[in-house]
Amino acid sequence: MTRDPRFDVLFEPIKIGPVTAKNRFYQVPHCTGVGHRLPRAHAALREVKAEGGWAVVNTELCSVHPTGELWPFPESRLWNDDDERAFNLLTESIHRHGALAGCELGLTGLTMANAYSREVPLAPSNQPNAHTTAPIHARAMDKSDIRRAREWHRNAVLRAKRAGFDVIYVYAAHEQALPMHFLQRRRNNRIDEYGGSLENRTRFLRELIEDTKDAVGDTCAVAVRIAVDELIGDEGITCENEGRDVIEMLAELPDLWDVNISGWANDSASSRFAQESFQEKYVSFVKKVTTKPVVGVGRFTSPETMLSQVKRGILDFIGAARPSIADPFLPKKIEEGRFDDIRECIGSNHCIVSELAFCAPHRCTQNPTAGEEWRRGWHPEYIGSKTSDDPILVVGAGPAGLECARALGQRGYPVHLAEGSKELGGRVKEESSLPGLGEYVRVSDYRRYQIEKLSNIQVYMDSKLSADDIIEFGAPNVVIATGSLWRKDGIGRTNLRAIPGFDLPHVVSANDIMNGASVKGPCIVFDDDLYYLGSAISEQLAQQGHEVVLVSPAAEISSHTRFSLEQGAIQARILKMGIQFVASHNLLSISSDHVELSCLHTGRKKSVQCSSVVMVTSREVRQDVYKDLLKRTEEQDCGSVASIKCIGDCLAPATIADALFSGHQYARELGEPESKLKVLDEALVFESSEKLREE
Repeated sequence: MTRDPRFDVLFEPIKIGPVTAKNRFYQVPHCTGVGHRLPRAHAALREVKAEGGWAVVNTELCSVHPTGELWPFPESRLWNDDDERAFNLLTESIHRHGALAGCELGLTGLTMANAYSREVPLAPSNQPNAHTTAPIHARAMDKSDIRRAREWHRNAVLRAKRAGFDVIYVYAAHEQALPMHFLQRRRNNRIDEYGGSLENRTRFLRELIEDTKDAVGDTCAVAVRIAVDELIGDEGITCENEGRDVIEMLAELPDLWDVNISGWANDSASSRFAQESFQEKYVSFVKKVTTKPVVGVGRFTSPETMLSQVKRGILDFIGAARPSIADPFLPKKIEEGRFDDIRECIGSNHCIVSELAFCAPHRCTQNPTAGEEWRRGWHPEYIGSKTSDDPILVVGAGPAGLECARALGQRGYPVHLAEGSKELGGRVKEESSLPGLGEYVRVSDYRRYQIEKLSNIQVYMDSKLSADDIIEFGAPNVVIATGSLWRKDGIGRTNLRAIPGFDLPHVVSANDIMNGASVKGPCIVFDDDLYYLGSAISEQLAQQGHEVVLVSPAAEISSHTRFSLEQGAIQARILKMGIQFVASHNLLSISSDHVELSCLHTGRKKSVQCSSVVMVTSREVRQDVYKDLLKRTEEQDCGSVASIKCIGDCLAPATIADALFSGHQYARELGEPESKLKVLDEALVFESSEKLREE
C-alpha cells in the first residue's frame, strides 16, 4: 500500500534550530516506569518508536539534581557520569533509525518530597509540598539558590549534549517544574526581581533558556515545554492572558515550543472526559506569536485530525505520548496507507496507572508488548512463526480470546475462535456501552479487523461449547477464555461472605445493568471494586432519571482512578449530577425497601431507602468448561486434546490490559522451548552502573 498524497505534508522534514526532524511525528516526553533504573529497557522502548517512524523521540522528565529527585518513581536523571553513560545506550538506539533524541531536563522544585535524598525541596516562596500529602515544606530560594539551580541545570545540559541528545528541554509545565512555580502568582510571593510583575516572574525561565542555548551552542536544539493554561481561571495562568504573554515575551528565544495545559490530569485527560484534539482551543494562538516550530498534543489517533492540525496552522508537529505507546508504528502505518492497522489509543490511562500505582514499567490496554520490548524481547509488530501445524481452538472472544486468536493467526497457526454470544468483544462490548467509555470498543474493533484479514482464523459466532463439544472438535490445543461475571452476592474486598438479602429480586449485578436490565429508583450502587465501573454505572442510572446513592467503603468515589488521573473529574461529575455519595460505609444487609449500612470508622449503622441495589464488588471466573475438561483429562477421556490453557479473566479477573496480555503471552510462547523465552529479571537487579561500566 502507498501513502495518500494528501498526507505528504505530515512527512515533510522540519528544522528545529540546528537539527532537522525527518517528519512531523513527535513523541513528546512521557513517563515509562523504567527511567534511570532500567537503562536497557528504556533504550529498547524508545528505539521501537524510532523504528516505527517517529522523527523525534524524547525521554520522560529527567531530574538534574538530588534536590529534585523523583523517588519512588524511576524517572530519568542526569546527575553524574554513570547516568550520562546509560543515556548513550538510549541515544544510539534512537539514532539507529534516523530519529532525533530529545531529553526533558527538569528542576522539579516543590513537586516532590525528595524522599530518598532528604534534601529540602526548593520553591520561589516558602510553602507546603505541592503534590504529596507529606507534612513538609519547600523553602524559599535565595539568590545563591537560584544561581546554584541554574548551574545544576547547565551541568545536566552539558551531560545531555555529551550523551548524544539532539533536542534538550527546559521544562515549565504540568505544575511540576520550578520555572512554572516562578510564573504562578499564587506560588511566587517574592518582592525581588524574580517576583511581582510577569516579566520578573518569567526571569528564571528566561535565564534557563539562555543558559541552555549558551551551553549547547549550535549543535543541539533547545525546546521549551510550557503549560499555557491551568484551567483554574484567573487564579492561574490562562491562554488569554499570562500564558499568551509569556510566549510572546520569549517567542523567538527557544528553537521549539512544546505547549500543553496543566496539571497532568488535564494534559492527559482520559477519553471519558476529553475527545481527540481537546487541547486545540488552548494552544491555537501559539503559532500566531512565534516563527519557531510548535508541537502540541491531544491524544491524536486519526490521520485526518493530524492533517487538519497542520493544514490549519495549529501545530507544526503532531505530538503524542499515549498514542505512541498504543502504537509505536503509527507514523509508518500512516505513511504506508494502513490506517485500519493503527492500534488507536483508547484513553483509559492504564499506562499511567501502572507507573503511579505500582512504580512499574508502563503497560497499555491496546498494546500488550508495551514495557516488554527488552525484558521479553517482544516487538509490537513482529512475532515468531508457528512451530507446528497443529490447530488451536480458542473458546471465548472477549479481549483475551481475541488477542490470543489474532496473535496466533499472525504466527501462522490454524485457529478456530468460538464465541458463545452473537457479538465479539466480551466485557469490552459491555463496558463500552457505559457513559464516557465508548472508545473502549476500539480494543475489539482493532482485533476483529486483523482477524478478518487472516484466512487461517475461523470464527464461529453463537457457539457456546461444552466439554463434549470441545473434545469432539478435536483440536490438540485448547484455550479457554470464557471470562468472568460480576458477582451479585456482594463478596469483594470488604465482605468475604455473601451479604444477607443479595438474592432478593431487586438486587442486580453490574453485568445485568450493562446488558440492559430495567431497575427502579431510588437505586443503591455498592462500589467495592473502587475503579471506574461503579461510578460509570451510577452515571448511567442517573441519566435514565433514577435517584442514585453511591455507597463505597473508600473515602472517595472510584478511589483507584487517582492513578489514572480521573478521580477528581469523576467525583466532580457524580456530585454535579446530584448523585449522593456515602463514603467509608459498608453494605451490611438488604431488605425489600431499604439497605443497612455501617460506617467503617465508628460502626454506626443507618438505613437508606431504595427500590433496587446494584452490586459492583468483585468478579467470579467462568471456569465450568475448563474444570470439566481438566476432569476429563484426569480420566483420560480427552480425545486428541493435548493441552488445555485458561487465560484472561477466566484465569483471574483483572483489567482489560491484563486480559490482553494474558492472551498475547499464550500466543507468543506456544511451542517455544523454555530456554528460548527471554524473560530477564532486570527489574530485580536494577542493572547497576558498575555493570555498565565494566561493559
